[in-house]
Amino acid sequence: MKKTTRFHGVIPPVSTIVDQNECLDEKGMKNLIDFLIESKVNGLFFLGSGGEFSQMSTSLRKKVAEFAVQYVNGRLPVLIGTGTPSTKETISLSMHAKEIGADGIVVINPYYWPLSEDNLFQHFAQIAEKVDMPTLLYNFPALTGQDLSPEFVLKLVESYPNVVGIKETVDAVSHTREMILTVKAAHPDFAVFSGYDDHFLNTLSLGGDGSIPGTANFAPEFSVNIYQSFMDKDYARAIESHRLLSGLLSLYQIDKPFVSVIKEALSLRGIKVSTNMIAPARELSERKKEQVEQILGQALGTEKFS
Repeated sequence: MKKTTRFHGVIPPVSTIVDQNECLDEKGMKNLIDFLIESKVNGLFFLGSGGEFSQMSTSLRKKVAEFAVQYVNGRLPVLIGTGTPSTKETISLSMHAKEIGADGIVVINPYYWPLSEDNLFQHFAQIAEKVDMPTLLYNFPALTGQDLSPEFVLKLVESYPNVVGIKETVDAVSHTREMILTVKAAHPDFAVFSGYDDHFLNTLSLGGDGSIPGTANFAPEFSVNIYQSFMDKDYARAIESHRLLSGLLSLYQIDKPFVSVIKEALSLRGIKVSTNMIAPARELSERKKEQVEQILGQALGTEKFS
């Protein structure tokens, strides 16, 4: 399978909008998807960490994936998160994503059990062999407990050309730098995305391809401006957009998991979505809602969002 370079730029990890019974809220999802497409993002990633995949049943994951692909309807590339602690279940969800017409899958490494490097390699290898579609790795060692090293990723890419990129949700810029120097230098079409918002500009300047930032759900203009300015070589504007984006990042500290903050921010921005969560995530307290409004207002230069 030939590598693709279609995944680039700003790809929000789309929130999953649910009703009070934790079922998919299709109307709210439509509103959010339309808002993001109108904001000129470069793709959409469903069922990532911000999409609450880890709290979902398999049937709900499939329903969200089916709805997303059908409603986006080719307007942007759609990535579906399919990772689980089980190789067999991950393959099943990945095959489902292919069957419904997704453009690619994003696979986080198994969480809970730490794996030997050989067992971890065989996990990804089995998926790549069974599922012939563009696959992005999802490196989030803070949650999985296990890092995907540049050397490990290079070995996978050398063996399986359908492994076309990685989401690097890591604090160390040096890790992303080495991923680019080790993997992308040998395979220029391999796409490297920052997972943390504040590493977006660093990733681009090092030769990376884009970002999959949580704040792009409710403030996509900041990340879109960073990417477009960088592509236009307007580096002063890119730096200014990055500075504005940094004003939002304290939002991540308000609640854990932070998905509740993203939904509240969406509502404050006037996007018609519910702020219901999938337990054990919970709606924010009134005090925390006020914190979100204050930070969002300062970053956007306004005080109210009604």
